[in-house]
Amino acid sequence: MDQGVYESHLKLNLLAAQLRSRGQLELSDDFLALAEKWGTNVSSMVGNRLKGLSLMHTGELALGLAHFDRALGLYDPVEHAPLAGRFGQDVRTAILSFRSLALWLLGYPDAAAADAARTLSHAREFGQVPTLTHALVITSLTFVLCGSSAEAMANLEEAAALADEKGAMFWKAIGMANQGCALVLNGQMSSAVTMITSGLAAFRSTGSTLFTPWYLSNYAKAYLEIGQFEDARRCIDEAELTVRTTKENWCEAEIHRIAGEITLGSPARDVAKTEAAFQRALTIAQTQQAKSLELRAATSLARLLRDLGARKKASEILVPVYSWFTEGFGTRDLQTARALIDELY
Repeated sequence: MDQGVYESHLKLNLLAAQLRSRGQLELSDDFLALAEKWGTNVSSMVGNRLKGLSLMHTGELALGLAHFDRALGLYDPVEHAPLAGRFGQDVRTAILSFRSLALWLLGYPDAAAADAARTLSHAREFGQVPTLTHALVITSLTFVLCGSSAEAMANLEEAAALADEKGAMFWKAIGMANQGCALVLNGQMSSAVTMITSGLAAFRSTGSTLFTPWYLSNYAKAYLEIGQFEDARRCIDEAELTVRTTKENWCEAEIHRIAGEITLGSPARDVAKTEAAFQRALTIAQTQQAKSLELRAATSLARLLRDLGARKKASEILVPVYSWFTEGFGTRDLQTARALIDELY
């Protein structure tokens, strides 16, 4: 029975890849319109979940969060628990896991971590292996973004054991790719390259494209840190191309930021090109209201300007972004930004 659920989930992910290339947002609009016409809680909940996911992945983060919230408000544990057999995991668990990503992107790292913890708690209480596997793998991305590599790795090890037990190729593959991202966060770049290479190859063999730009950007970052600049540039160019092809724009700002870091760190150092890449990252993040990625871009740009002697301009860029935040001050990104601000003053 569990194997059939896994196979159903794989088919859904393959379909999702096709939907992105055909205009996922338009199709999710059609689905939601039909769902509201039918007027049932189930159809409206699933429609809002699909719409939220589509919006989040295409960079409409605030709107995506609003649809996730609507879907959660419609969830009834008694009525909707049986849907797990149809969709491959409990719907509430799926909504919460992706909602945590939206919260982090929008600049609420503590709320994102809390949602990830709620996701895992609910998945364990639900008592279905595919639901727990989904929760462990997707929330690991939230923990990586929050800088909690130990928590991400622990969850991914548990997910890998479950995937091996059930022969779940999709979850095994995406879990390996996520492990690679956690290794990047830990500074274990050579191991990260090996893990992402294996994970991304296995993931692509399923036919899915979800999160591929994110994985490629981490791939590029790992190659940069071990001095393989050509491989780093190849990966970041592929990430940019994938964003243009699939319209999965949520991490586009980070891709341009890493592109700038590659240009800055490579032997053919080009400061003007680096600054343009960081500025592009900042603009995209601002357009998407992706405050966490805006902070990363502002930090990189401010650090460059400091090194060029433009300390006042650096502080004018970074301080307003940092000052927007009301939580997450214990996370790596905010601590890094705070340390740079202190240095600028």
